[in-house]
Amino acid sequence: MNFTESEEHSSIRSAVEQICSRFPDEYWLEKDRNGGFPHDFHKAFADAGWLGVAMPVEYGGAGLGISEAAVIMETIASTGAGLSGASAVHFNIFGLHPAVVYGTPEQKARWLPPLISGEHKACFAVTEPNTGLNTLKLKTTAVRKGDHYVVHGQKVWISTAQVANKVLLLARTTPVEQLDKPSGGLSLFFTDFDRTKIEVREIDKMGRKSIDSNQVFIDGLEIPVEDRIGEEGRGFEYILHGINPERVLVSAEAIGLGRGALKRATKYAKERVVFDRPIGQNQGIQHPLAERWIELEAGALLYKRAGWLYDNHLPCGAEANAAKFFCCESGYRACETAIATHGGMGYAKEYHVERLFREAMISRLAPVSPQLVLCFIAQKVLGLPKSY
Repeated sequence: MNFTESEEHSSIRSAVEQICSRFPDEYWLEKDRNGGFPHDFHKAFADAGWLGVAMPVEYGGAGLGISEAAVIMETIASTGAGLSGASAVHFNIFGLHPAVVYGTPEQKARWLPPLISGEHKACFAVTEPNTGLNTLKLKTTAVRKGDHYVVHGQKVWISTAQVANKVLLLARTTPVEQLDKPSGGLSLFFTDFDRTKIEVREIDKMGRKSIDSNQVFIDGLEIPVEDRIGEEGRGFEYILHGINPERVLVSAEAIGLGRGALKRATKYAKERVVFDRPIGQNQGIQHPLAERWIELEAGALLYKRAGWLYDNHLPCGAEANAAKFFCCESGYRACETAIATHGGMGYAKEYHVERLFREAMISRLAPVSPQLVLCFIAQKVLGLPKSY
């Protein structure tokens, strides 16, 4: 095994760092205070071609893997952009993977180039208020009327719905009581975000203010049949192809977030002098920072292995979920320790670690809770009875 970072990955990391250097901590502090989608940041990555890193070459992408996408996401988060920066490009990089796998050539030619160029911004509408992670119980309906579907329902925690002009939507096309198996009856669509039929209400939340999260109310949205991905009723099966790569990218972002916080804490520990010595000379400061470094390094190995398995078309469900659990917990602990290292100043916005700490909560909670990851590992890896 060779654990040296490849020349390609090093080049990607360096190029991404150069772009991020144009958006310093002060930029993200202003976004954290006042909100507003970072359009200029998104455009910078689109102009550099990074939004298409994992998209097919024939549609304008780079044709690389989730491993390369993970390098981008970790690097963005580690520079101080945090999850605000990562989330600005997250969906465009991986979100349409079900369409890449199951879409027709006509659909891919119509959908992928505008996403890669940054002309289109898309959101992902799956989660609903009363079903949460129980995706098989979704209630939003899509009823076929000739050459189109009519959609009614609600979605919640939909990121970037304030700025999106496209939506990847999972909706019920067959009532649950008519199904032979619970995973059927859901269909996946990629279509225009028609604001005459969709009401968007932003959720005021703890962090990542520049990336809006929303309640979405859909009343009579018409979707052409040609905007359905694959066969009717197989949508749940299709979105499963996006779950593992998303786990990998979220893991990479959490590690990047933790590394950004650790870097700031280490710098402060070297510079802050109390009792005529830098506080970083004290083992009570040193040891927690060293532990966090070890945890972040271990987490990086986990997500890189999961990404490698996925890119080589090997089973990776357990590895991707394990990475999501460990990396997100490790990133959170690193941000927590960074605040403690700063002492009272860790609570001040000017040092930025409190912003990273608030964002670290997101990856712990979404897109799957740590408890459900443990349930998955217990059942699928250890062979224990299903607990839910």
